[in-house]
Amino acid sequence: MTDMSVERFRPHRQTPGRLAVRLTAICDPPPLTVICIGTDRSTGDSLGPLTGSLLRAGGSTDLRVFGSVGRPIHAANLREFAQTFESAGSVVAVDACLGKRQHVGTVGLCRQPLRPGAGVHKNLPEIGDMHITGTVGKEGSMGFAALQSARLSMILSLAGWIAASIEMAGRMSAALQPGDMMTGTRTGN
Repeated sequence: MTDMSVERFRPHRQTPGRLAVRLTAICDPPPLTVICIGTDRSTGDSLGPLTGSLLRAGGSTDLRVFGSVGRPIHAANLREFAQTFESAGSVVAVDACLGKRQHVGTVGLCRQPLRPGAGVHKNLPEIGDMHITGTVGKEGSMGFAALQSARLSMILSLAGWIAASIEMAGRMSAALQPGDMMTGTRTGN
């Protein structure tokens, strides 16, 4: 995956609606399935589980959410999860990632499956139709250290922004009629 295939969002400058509009445009009709990857044992890698917990707390009926702080999906159980998972609608994977210094604190949307653990040289199965990543640290030879030393305030902020975007996308998709997904027009008034 090249950096050019990632659409970047800056949560400190943009509203969650920006990502929600993009998700609505590229996702199938509801339900939207969200798989939140990561572990609560690493500050940086907790982005996925925190996002999943926020989505579950939101209680949206337009979303199917897997992975949370209480029930994380991580390197030790991802293969088993992938083997038993049955998708419905579009599947969006959410995970933390490492990247260029100028991208730390940004959110990326990529229309390709997620390769979890790639930044720390793990060989795990791809998951999802597309993925959302929060860049939580600088890539390099100290990948694990970058994940461990990520600022909790940034992780919480990114998780809240991503969850708000996904919830909004779920509501927007549910408001569209199936034929409108191609044109992006709303029904009603």
